[in-house]
Amino acid sequence: MKLLVCAMEASSNIHLKELKKHLSDDVELYGVFDKELGTPLYDLTSLAIMGFVDAIKKIRFFFKLREELVKLAASCEKVLLMDSSGFNLPLAKKLRETYPNKEIIYYILPQAWAWKKGRVAKLEKYCSKLCSIIPFESEIYNDKNKITYVGHPLLDEIKVFKQKLSNSNKIAFMPGSRKTEITNLMPIFRELIKKIPNKEYILIIPAKFDDEYIKKIYGDLSDFTISKNTHEALIDTEYAFICSGTATLEAALIGTPFTLSYIAKKFDFFIGKLFVKLHYIGLANIFFEKMGKAALHSEFLQENVTVTNLLNDYNSLDKNSFFNHSKLLRDYLKNGSSQNVAKIIQN
Repeated sequence: MKLLVCAMEASSNIHLKELKKHLSDDVELYGVFDKELGTPLYDLTSLAIMGFVDAIKKIRFFFKLREELVKLAASCEKVLLMDSSGFNLPLAKKLRETYPNKEIIYYILPQAWAWKKGRVAKLEKYCSKLCSIIPFESEIYNDKNKITYVGHPLLDEIKVFKQKLSNSNKIAFMPGSRKTEITNLMPIFRELIKKIPNKEYILIIPAKFDDEYIKKIYGDLSDFTISKNTHEALIDTEYAFICSGTATLEAALIGTPFTLSYIAKKFDFFIGKLFVKLHYIGLANIFFEKMGKAALHSEFLQENVTVTNLLNDYNSLDKNSFFNHSKLLRDYLKNGSSQNVAKIIQN
């Protein structure tokens, strides 16, 4: 089988790597994906966008890329789109117009349950099958036959879960992956470690960052031990301070108690509050609310991200309760997703 794939994000390719393990050897990948997985049309590094000006410059390239993928789809039996709704939804529309009977599978759906619910109608119209990684996501869809909860990819990718709370004397710090997130949180984290003495401070940095970029963005790291393996570091540490994002769900699933903190640009935060009507921003807390339970962890946003607040949360959090409840989260998500998605593709 020839499978057209469009996986433009680094995270999507981590999920794709797990998925490929469950695809038979005769499934060939074509399109956009990490070069470790085959021979893509373009290396992922050429698709990276750095800022608004860069985005404007690359508009023509992305229109060209869409046309190339539509043309390539002619020789492929099925299509797999992953995340990146800004590109993949228009691509799905063009594919459906060009090939009315082509099977189009969307895996890692845009978070229409959080905002932009109008995308639901488009997904149902353009796609044949929708692979959901959020247990409650299907509630907002009309065509229940199209959408399937397949499990969550993190349950495939996290290989070890804590069996008990760690007393390693190590604390992890994850200030995010975007420049603004890092520059906002690192000064606070530097002050915070002065209030939590006699520990080893592990700074978890995205593997894609090179030494030059790290030196430029993070500043003085002499007080930190650097790790580029998120799961190993979270298993090894007894506590973590984490910027909002997938990392908070990873920590929750692994069983490492943590505090979430996030500082966005004021305008971006204002717009977010205007359109996103959720009580929490941490996925674990969103899931717990859906289960009818209290929040798993604290969330400090904007001006509430202070050394005092983070320190108080570290000292007051019931770590045993957190650990026990993290097991409920794994039960809620049930299983990994890659094997189920592979079955849908090969069915």
